[in-house]
Amino acid sequence: MFPNNYETVFILTPVLSDAQMKDAVDKFRKVLTDNGAELVHEDHMGLRKLAYPIQHKNTGYYQLFEFKAPGTIIEKLNTEYLRDERIIRHLTISLDKHALAYNDRKRNGLVGKKKQTENAGEAK
Repeated sequence: MFPNNYETVFILTPVLSDAQMKDAVDKFRKVLTDNGAELVHEDHMGLRKLAYPIQHKNTGYYQLFEFKAPGTIIEKLNTEYLRDERIIRHLTISLDKHALAYNDRKRNGLVGKKKQTENAGEAK
C-alpha cells in the first residue's frame, strides 16, 4: 500500500516537567514508528499561549510531526491521543502536493520572502 503524507500536532498540558514532556513526545514518536510511519520532519514549538483556555489552562507545549504512513495508522494514533491525559488537544491532517511543497519551502526558509526577479537590480 502506498503511504500517505500526514501532519499531526498535539498540545501537552503546561504543568509537565521537561522530562515528562520529553517522555510524552517520545511516546508518540514511538507510536508512529512502531506502526510503520516514516518521520519526515519534527518540530518542537515549545510553550505557547492558547487562543482560548482549555481545561482552565492558558498555555501548552506544542509538538508537530510530519510523516509518511498507511492510512490505518491514524485511528491508532487518535486512540493513543485520547487515552493520554497529558494531551489537551490534537489534530492530524492529510497533506496534498501543495501542502508538501509549502512545508518544504518553509523548512528551507523561503516562506514569507518575496521572489527575486531578474530585474531586481534595476530599481526605479
